[in-house]
Amino acid sequence: MLGLIIVGMILLSGCVLNDNKIVKTTAENDATKIIPKTLQLGNLCSGEAECNTFCHDNKGRCKDYCANNPENEICQQLGFTKNNCDDINAIKFDYAPVNLDKTTLLLPLGLMAGSHITPVDHHYFQNFANKKFDIEIYSPGSGSITSIQHMPEANEGEDYRIVIDHTCSVSSIFIHVALLSERLKSYAPPTNGYGGVNIPVEAGEIVGYYANNMDYSIADTKIILPGFIFPEHYEPETWKVHTANIYDYFNEPVKGRLTEKSVRTAEPISGKIDYDIEGKLSGNWFLEGSGGYFGKEKYAYWQGHLAIAYDYIDPERIVFSIAGYEGEDSRQFGVKGNSPDPAEVSTENGIIKYELVEYDWITPNGSPWDRKSLVKGLKTQSNELVQGILLVQVLDNHKIKLELFSAASEIMEFTTNVKIYER
Repeated sequence: MLGLIIVGMILLSGCVLNDNKIVKTTAENDATKIIPKTLQLGNLCSGEAECNTFCHDNKGRCKDYCANNPENEICQQLGFTKNNCDDINAIKFDYAPVNLDKTTLLLPLGLMAGSHITPVDHHYFQNFANKKFDIEIYSPGSGSITSIQHMPEANEGEDYRIVIDHTCSVSSIFIHVALLSERLKSYAPPTNGYGGVNIPVEAGEIVGYYANNMDYSIADTKIILPGFIFPEHYEPETWKVHTANIYDYFNEPVKGRLTEKSVRTAEPISGKIDYDIEGKLSGNWFLEGSGGYFGKEKYAYWQGHLAIAYDYIDPERIVFSIAGYEGEDSRQFGVKGNSPDPAEVSTENGIIKYELVEYDWITPNGSPWDRKSLVKGLKTQSNELVQGILLVQVLDNHKIKLELFSAASEIMEFTTNVKIYER
């Protein structure tokens, strides 16, 4: 009899198959719980809470599923399916993303520093003289907040990422919103958490505050940047390949005021992040076997990154942005003589030697920029003291080999330490 009881309990704690979802039953609750297909994203996830978390880390997969299943209830709850869309007319905003009277400067797209080895896909509004969380952050246009994320390792109740969908294709993305507005505080996710929401907002409505720095970008899914040869490599960051020129989305006088705050004067004033050219050295590269753009370590995904691009303020300056240089997250270098241009280097050029040098931004009066003041006409200047030697060769359209040597090295050929990078 005891054996029968044990067998019965094993059966009760097993998995039950049904047409909608495999669910588990227990001895305490032996009724099969059926989760309707409309509350699943196929085999990806089930239920709003589980799908919320899953889709935060796998936006591309969820977006693709919902594109083929627009009637799915979870897709609609998480904002992957937008009903009654009308994007016929280009959207233009009448409100700046921040209080420009309290903001000192605006940095363009394309900064490379720290863990940002490849050019960053957002702007920076800054005021380092400010000490309080009192600079207003606005929704530039009407729309719906579709996600609020508490930034990893941030203090409780501080530092959020917010996404506002203005149309079916155009979204505003805010990072490092120090404090949420009173209205939004009740929607805040738990510490280090993420929440998919649907909160209507009006044009010009305060959504939060910042003190020194707040990141902002506009993503427009009608735009696909041509300088990413393999846009699918960036799929989990669904917005990256759709990063737009923000100045195209603001009416005057706001557009003019944003331009006044920009430290970049070279066109495009918004900056640039996509430098891939088929068969050329320019652009983003990833160490072979490192897992590509997203790497193998979630919180150190950049460890195999290499960007061969141009300075985000002075685009005439060639920049090598190298992950893991001498144990640091990254280092950025100019090259002696500022040539040859990586946009022109191909397989035909064979092995190329670059001498790496440090550089700085210089104001029109010849003094170094303090990185805090609004200055127009900034140019880069290198000291020409060689910090290292870099040999590189384009192998084919999508592969290069590269090796770093000390500044004193006279070697002109690769050794067994050579590394292969791929697109």
